[in-house]
Amino acid sequence: MHEDPLSLKSLTILIRDAVSFSPHNRLTHIDGSPIFDTPLIDVADGDDPLFERYRSLVGPHHLTPRDILARTAKQQDASTPATVRVLCWALPIAEATKRSNAVMRTEPSWRWAHTRHYGEVFNNQLRSMVERYINDRGGHAVAPATSTHFTLVREVSHAPSSNWSERHALYAAGLGTFGLCDSFITPIGKAMRCGTVVTDLPLPVTPRLHASHTAACIYLSRGGCGDCIARCPAGAISRSGHDKRACERYLEETLRPIRNAYSVTMAGCGLCQTGVPCESAFPS
Repeated sequence: MHEDPLSLKSLTILIRDAVSFSPHNRLTHIDGSPIFDTPLIDVADGDDPLFERYRSLVGPHHLTPRDILARTAKQQDASTPATVRVLCWALPIAEATKRSNAVMRTEPSWRWAHTRHYGEVFNNQLRSMVERYINDRGGHAVAPATSTHFTLVREVSHAPSSNWSERHALYAAGLGTFGLCDSFITPIGKAMRCGTVVTDLPLPVTPRLHASHTAACIYLSRGGCGDCIARCPAGAISRSGHDKRACERYLEETLRPIRNAYSVTMAGCGLCQTGVPCESAFPS
């Protein structure tokens, strides 16, 4: 008996095979080793009240999964779906890359910069691949982060915010919780990239195991650690949290020469994601 091509099992195999075998998941300009290791994959209920809560916290521009499907319904000739799901994945960054960045103090390692650039190129391909796979087989799917509906809102009085947050979707899917520096801590740590696809497929929903959205962070849940504060070269992390504007200035201004030197358009920093207890697992 053949597996349903639109089952969670088939979609999981599709994503994991892409990570394992795609030539785009390789540090081609360094040593050809993988950018990401085996991903975690879970599913959120698109009608989870959390998504409306996110809108109230972020602003009216923030979309719910049902909003996203509705915006593409005319293009897809789709009726209002009975179910809405968010397929979520976390791509753990390779160990060699994490080790190389953990010893850095003011800028990312060569491997980390290439992971941020080429890893997101691969992640975008993964988003598009999953979206296309579902749509070609009769389902309705859209990857919000790569859709024409994705926007970044900049206001004078607030830090930039997007109309879709993949990390918040991962929290709804039970893939982890947030940390002091705003990173998302998963069972494979916070040194990862994530992706989402919204669909009308009735995929089984993953239960959330954490009672709090900050349960995995040692500092926010127990008052200890705070190692990411010292790791931040921009001084953007404090006991009060993460200053997004200071972080953005550092990435855009201070790291501009790094982007040129490494021949990438986005380098990231990632120092708060490496050399810390939550780098590769839930911290104990």
